[in-house]
Amino acid sequence: MDEPNVQADRPEKEPARPGAGDEAYRKQLEELQKIDFVLVELTLYLDTHPTDMQAIQQYNQLAQRRRQVCQDFEMRYGPLMAFGHSFSRFPWQWPETPWPWQV
Repeated sequence: MDEPNVQADRPEKEPARPGAGDEAYRKQLEELQKIDFVLVELTLYLDTHPTDMQAIQQYNQLAQRRRQVCQDFEMRYGPLMAFGHSFSRFPWQWPETPWPWQV
């Protein structure tokens, strides 16, 4: 007698969230980290040079780029931040690992 197909009885799940081994995940996360680094440096520079228009323009361009990259990352891999800073699809995604700081 054949064994019943247990998989057929289970509801379909969303595909597993790519993890630390996924090259696209790592590449996009690294891009976010690079943008964040430059934004921190520009923030510190602008604290002491508030009238540098070129630095302000660069900051604003990078802030917009970060928003785009972050939104794309979160749509593909899930939230980067909790407590209302990122949206979540159903089911609640926050407990899924790896979290960005674990990569």
